[in-house]
Amino acid sequence: MVSLNISKQFMEAEKMTDWLQKATEQKENYLNDLIALIKIPSVRDDTQASEKYPLGPAPAQALSAFLEMAEQDGFKTKNIDNLVGYAEWGEGDETLAILAHLDVMPAGNGWDSDPFDPIIKDGNLIGRGASDDKGPGMAAYYAMKTLKDMGVVPNKKVRFIVGTDEESNWTGMKRYFEVEPEPTYGFSPDAEFPVINGEKGQVSLLLDYPGGNTGDDLLRSFKAGLRFNMVPREADAIVEVGDNEAVATAFTAFLDANPVEGECVLEADGLHLQVIGKAAHGMEPEKGINAATYLATFLQQLHLGGQAKQFVDLVANYLHLDTRFHNFMGAYTDPVMGDLTVNVGLLSFDAAQGGQIDMNFRYPKGVTPDGLQAKVAAVAKDHGMTVHYEKFEVPHYVPADDPLVQTLMKAYIDQTGETDAKPEVVGGGTYGRLMARGVAFGALMPSTPNTMHQANEYQPVADLLKSMAIYMEAINDLVTK
Repeated sequence: MVSLNISKQFMEAEKMTDWLQKATEQKENYLNDLIALIKIPSVRDDTQASEKYPLGPAPAQALSAFLEMAEQDGFKTKNIDNLVGYAEWGEGDETLAILAHLDVMPAGNGWDSDPFDPIIKDGNLIGRGASDDKGPGMAAYYAMKTLKDMGVVPNKKVRFIVGTDEESNWTGMKRYFEVEPEPTYGFSPDAEFPVINGEKGQVSLLLDYPGGNTGDDLLRSFKAGLRFNMVPREADAIVEVGDNEAVATAFTAFLDANPVEGECVLEADGLHLQVIGKAAHGMEPEKGINAATYLATFLQQLHLGGQAKQFVDLVANYLHLDTRFHNFMGAYTDPVMGDLTVNVGLLSFDAAQGGQIDMNFRYPKGVTPDGLQAKVAAVAKDHGMTVHYEKFEVPHYVPADDPLVQTLMKAYIDQTGETDAKPEVVGGGTYGRLMARGVAFGALMPSTPNTMHQANEYQPVADLLKSMAIYMEAINDLVTK
């Protein structure tokens, strides 16, 4: 009888827990730790890679800083090859995994403040990683830490696992799954709320071609993009033309007539043309302005020949303003997973060496990489190009009635009051797909603009605290019930 009374009292106390108040109490410490991590420019840099630092020193520095913090907070920690690490809480045969990442995209240009010296302005934390993924990751970490400090005893092992290469090849997290047991289930705080229970497949088709110029005007070089999963904000070309002044005038008119900016400068090696558009996450290419395809469209006005003309024509005629693959007769929509999308994230051309185009697809069920390759190859062949792909990820889906999804949805609805919220499918790829029962869970709120992979990336501080409260309730329910 006594034990039943204790259980009833515990349940009543649990219902009364104000998770948002608990999160607000952590605000100062949370922001201090988060800002310290954002100040580490943890971009993968293969030019500085070594045996000790396989991805360069900065990602390893961020990992070391996080694990030191977690150890001081009383967690058991482990660093695996300076690629991935974890903070562990509790014991049990089952494991709940929370998978975040400490690497960030290159900052790029266009920032109004130093991307690695974060500031809080108008209630927003601005800096590279504020939204993807240091801000959300640390919110989930602080949720786990607060529960531990409250004296919650989990009925299973909890591992907060942090990778250092999510924005490229997932090198760290793949290593974790090679050397550690697969978790029972888990989530990645690296997307948006409410719950992402489905992720499209991903594949990059690479179009290769030789160099060559035979026209009256010459394209010496063309370069655009920082990563395959970013819409290129900037594109640059060097051309040699018969009338520099006429081309400069035409370029100015082109800029005035389109939603881009740019400049034209005459240098010793030719006329330098730059177009500036808008970066966006590669999973939502329609939200960006692809500088590369706009620049190719202008270059069609020149008298190019040979492979240079074929390169420009393919980009301008088939890739410009087509994020749904219509121009290749390959548009497709799945009733559950949505549209097939394509982002042209990396483009290059060199008159002597040739170049490559990276077409990054996010594809739903019903589409295959081989099918995409066949449609692209039919067009690429006529433009002197070959097509191949090196790896791909299949679509991932966890049913909405899975207890994991149901528990996370309940926490989100409890903390936001959004009773109409439903699980969603997105084009982004998160660590959640590495587990059979893995999903993405926050931390971008539905009403907050997505600035991931963009200049002036930010997250409202209030949103981050709200997400911490959501994570507290969710983790508590997953480890005590």
